[in-house]
Order: sequence, then structure tokens, then C-alpha cells
Amino acid sequence: MAALHLFRPAIADADVQSTVSPIGLGLLAAHLAISSGLWRLVGFHWYVVLPLLLGLYFAFALKVAAQWQKAALLRLGKYRGLRGPGLFHVIPLIDSVSLFVDQRVRVSDVRAETALTRDTVPVNVDAIVFWLVWNPEKAILEVANFTEAVTLSAQTALRESIGRHELSEMITDRETLGHELQKILDAKTTPWGITVQSVEIRDVQLPKELEDAMSRRAQAERERQARVILGTAETEISEKFAKAAEVYQNNPIALHLRAMNMLYEAIKERGSMIIVPSSAVETMGLGGLMGTASLANQSAAAPLAQVPPASK
Repeated sequence: MAALHLFRPAIADADVQSTVSPIGLGLLAAHLAISSGLWRLVGFHWYVVLPLLLGLYFAFALKVAAQWQKAALLRLGKYRGLRGPGLFHVIPLIDSVSLFVDQRVRVSDVRAETALTRDTVPVNVDAIVFWLVWNPEKAILEVANFTEAVTLSAQTALRESIGRHELSEMITDRETLGHELQKILDAKTTPWGITVQSVEIRDVQLPKELEDAMSRRAQAERERQARVILGTAETEISEKFAKAAEVYQNNPIALHLRAMNMLYEAIKERGSMIIVPSSAVETMGLGGLMGTASLANQSAAAPLAQVPPASK
């Protein structure tokens, strides 16, 4: 047992892989079949066991890494280099292989619960961190569990960043907060052979009481703006009316024409009868105008009445 511990010092570590590859299992099965066939043909001899021993050797000696994977080879506990992707060979009982490191882009979900902003508002923030391992050697040798390290570092950096920003900045300018987190995390994870590509703030959750207060405040602000707009419109209309009054004061005929036009528009749009007070008729001179119009109609009809009928 002491010798076994000497040759496999890293087999008990959590980050070391000692599984048998599918190719090794296939070779073991093939050599087992060969040994079984020789046993039936020639009986038991020492060379009958040789294919079985070779199959056991290749079962533990051949490893396969996918295109996006890398693995560290340890020989008697000492780092000997990276292996993969593809098929590679190790020496059983002497070499050990770390867990394969995935070099594709990974996504980690980070949450900061009940973190205080700079203006002392408790918020719950959800963020997504996109990162990848660009140097598997550092990721394997420099940090024990780099996945957990990235997640915890992102959570701590998110809380620190929340404390440096006010609530309004976090709600309206999430992109800036994400860039700041990305720079902080990238500076922390670069020595581990890991780079943080981007950080996206997914959601900023407020307490229910604060949401109701902000909703009432926004509604009051909208009402105030509506009243300001209405008051501005009334001021502009009154200014226009004052200018129109100055024009009509020096030109009564224009005032009469405007009044007549208003009556005409009212009758045309509503299609009904409008009763106009006599004082308004006298003021606008409608009586004289109507009388003049009536005389003009009578004078136009008189010549038609005096024309004798044509003789037969």
C-alpha cells in the first residue's frame, strides 16, 4: 500500500481523473477475447495471459480529450505538461491526469441579495458572467476550484459595485455597471488563466414598499408636468387673445367679420338654429346688412316682374 501511495500521490485529490476511457475498454474487451480464444485452442500457458495484460494496460494508458478540452499530466506528482485534444498516452500507476478543463465560454449566474446602494436602498441584483479558461495550466495549478472561485469573486465584486452606485444609476445605466464589473473580475482572474468577457445585469429588484412609493412619485410627477403644460398653453392663448383684442379695438369691421364667421362656423358644424340676442345683432350691424341684402334681392327680382309676357 505504501508503494501504491508513492506511485499515485494525486489519486485521492478531488481534481484528478482516473477513469477508464472508452477506447481502453474496447481494447481490454478485444484482448480478453483473444486470451479466451487462445485458452480454448492451446490450453493454459503463460503467453495466453499476455493479451489480457496488454488489454489492462491500454485500458488505463489511453485517454481521449474532446476538441475543447485540455488536461494536465502529473508524473509522480510533478507537472509534465498539458495533454489533448485527441488521444494521448499515460503510464498507469505512475502518471495521473487532472480533470479535463473545458475551454469554451461558460456562463455563471450571480445574485446579490439585499445589497445596499450608495443612497442606502436595499436591492436584489441578478447578473450573468461570461468567462472562459484561456490558460488551462494556470487554471489547474494556481487555483483549486476555479469555477467556484469565479462565481464567488463575481458575487463579491457585484456587492462592492452596488455600494458605489446610487439606485437611479443602477436602473438607468446597467451597461456601465456591467463594464465596471467586467474590468474588476478580469483583473482578479487573469492570474488564474481565466478571462471574463462580459457581465450583464439581468434584473434589479426593489422592495415592494419602495416600488409603491416610486410609483406614486412618478404619478405625481406626471400630473405636475401635465398641469405645467396646461398652464403654459393657457398663458400662450391669453397672449394671443390680448394681441387680437388690440387689433379688433382699432378695427371694428374686422371684429364684426370675425363674429359673423364664428356664427357661420357654428351653424355649419352643428347644423342647428342659433338664437342671437338683438344687442349682438345691433353691435355687429347684422340688421343693416340683412336689410341691405333684402333690398338687393328685391331690386334684382323687380325687373323680372315688369317684363311683359311674350306675344303669341
